[in-house]
Amino acid sequence: MSIKVIKGGVTQPKRFLANAVASGIKRSGKLDLALIYSETPAVSAAVFTKNSVKAAPLLVSQKHLLNHKAQAIVVNSGNANCFTGRFGMIYAERTTELIGKLLRIPKQDVIVSSTGIIGKPLPYVKILNAAHALVQGLSKTGATKAATAIMTTDTKLKEITVQVNLGGKKIIIGGCAKGSGMIAPNMATMLAFITTDAAISAKMLKQALQKATELSFNRITVDGCISTNDMAVIMANGQAQNEPITHPGKSFDIFCNALNLVCLDLAKKIVLDGEGATKFIEVIVSEARSEKQAKNIGLAIANSPLVKTAAYGNNPNWGRVAAAAGSLGIRKVCEENLKIKFSPFDKKHIKIMVDLNLGQHQATVYTSDLSYEYVRINVAYT
Repeated sequence: MSIKVIKGGVTQPKRFLANAVASGIKRSGKLDLALIYSETPAVSAAVFTKNSVKAAPLLVSQKHLLNHKAQAIVVNSGNANCFTGRFGMIYAERTTELIGKLLRIPKQDVIVSSTGIIGKPLPYVKILNAAHALVQGLSKTGATKAATAIMTTDTKLKEITVQVNLGGKKIIIGGCAKGSGMIAPNMATMLAFITTDAAISAKMLKQALQKATELSFNRITVDGCISTNDMAVIMANGQAQNEPITHPGKSFDIFCNALNLVCLDLAKKIVLDGEGATKFIEVIVSEARSEKQAKNIGLAIANSPLVKTAAYGNNPNWGRVAAAAGSLGIRKVCEENLKIKFSPFDKKHIKIMVDLNLGQHQATVYTSDLSYEYVRINVAYT
């Protein structure tokens, strides 16, 4: 079944609206408060960072999603609301109450998310003052504004929409994401918000998101740093009126393929926009004993500062790749078995291909190079 990429974003699926405003959280005065809203109740699923230090909005959203439902996602950028103590939790809860009241939906159906600087109190009064305009401005044309408002050190907008036929019904999946630094594959590794008008059960939606995450967001790394705020959330409101997906089968596979495309596209865009990045790198590990082994070795190579700086310097240094591949201490990953190949290193898109000669499995990991600019950006980030 063909998947068609179309114009739009998170508002392209039926009965989804979005908006963004400049609340003043960002000192630059740029858009910093976004809202994505389904006009009808939606089944929802999410994956969250595995960092043990979790931001207040993430903890609140985890609690709200226990019933597998959501109707709105509110996101601020410029402040992570992390490591902010009791008031961080209070302000995250108040944000869901505020948006829920204005939308006339239960606060439990509001997901809250934050991104930005860790350790600074959230200026909740700015959200309070901007909330009315945020809700009043909801529209079908607000997707790009919302995708822009969630950006921090990002330099490029990240959104995609796809369309696929499901049992004679046209379903649409729209997504947006942010991420540039603090990117490491231990889901989630950034913020991603996905909407669809497909009818699907909570159980199958969760499975689909987990599968898509494993093949996309968990296969990228920019700097090996796992953030405290990261999440990927999907809302499915059923407005496409397809036969509900309630079990594995053809319809579920079609939906998964479309969702996989959305997530992988967003994941690649994050790597392409890595802080200070000049190269997009594919690390392809083949002939492994298992997919997990291939993935882990790929990540060891992709996270190696020596490999990443070699890529920045157009230096196909196979010794650094070999050392990274062997760093996990796997006995048969050795000189006798390893085969390493490169595509031309003077291109923007490069490939590092590693054959382990141990089995039939493979995995691909995506990363960027490491430049002087990465250091400058993170020294100045306050």
